[in-house]
Amino acid sequence: MTRFFTALALCLATTPLHAADLEVGITSAIGQVEVPGTFTIIQRNQDTEAQIEGEFARTSRACPPFCIQPMTPAEGVTTIGELELLDMLQDPEAVVVDSRVADWYRRGTIPGTINIPYTQIVDHLGELGCEIDFDGWDCENAKPVALFCNGSWCGQSPAAIRQMVGAGFPADRIFYYRGGMQAWQMLGLTVTGGS
Repeated sequence: MTRFFTALALCLATTPLHAADLEVGITSAIGQVEVPGTFTIIQRNQDTEAQIEGEFARTSRACPPFCIQPMTPAEGVTTIGELELLDMLQDPEAVVVDSRVADWYRRGTIPGTINIPYTQIVDHLGELGCEIDFDGWDCENAKPVALFCNGSWCGQSPAAIRQMVGAGFPADRIFYYRGGMQAWQMLGLTVTGGS
């Protein structure tokens, strides 16, 4: 019953809690993060006995197609971790893209993200600050964009990144969250949607 009231208090909190207010913080100084423009708070699961279950508990998948991805999917792209992704989620200029196909996206995603499947990324560069021109895309005003998929064994976001760079999106404005949903859930961070 105590866990229920703790969870209820966290849901009703109007200001993000500091790490000292929680048993499990994001860092020693950050307890939770609010995603601007939403009513969503990202924090770690407060149950210190929690474990990953289901699809993301699997450690091995057939390769191909589920081969371990390189740390950097294209030259000039920056690979980031959870703290950098949280910063991007709070940056009004940045866009965080769940590049998984719709079926995976519907199973649950990182709060504050948009879904652009890797198979359609070039068709959506306008949403990322590029403008269509006679030769394809003009990405001079491209936004900082972070992409992720299921984890370090998932090729969906690396494929999307390579397509973006090939279409003229500046590699230095692309950020790759290689850990993806598996690492996000391993750390007990908030997931929205899904069943």
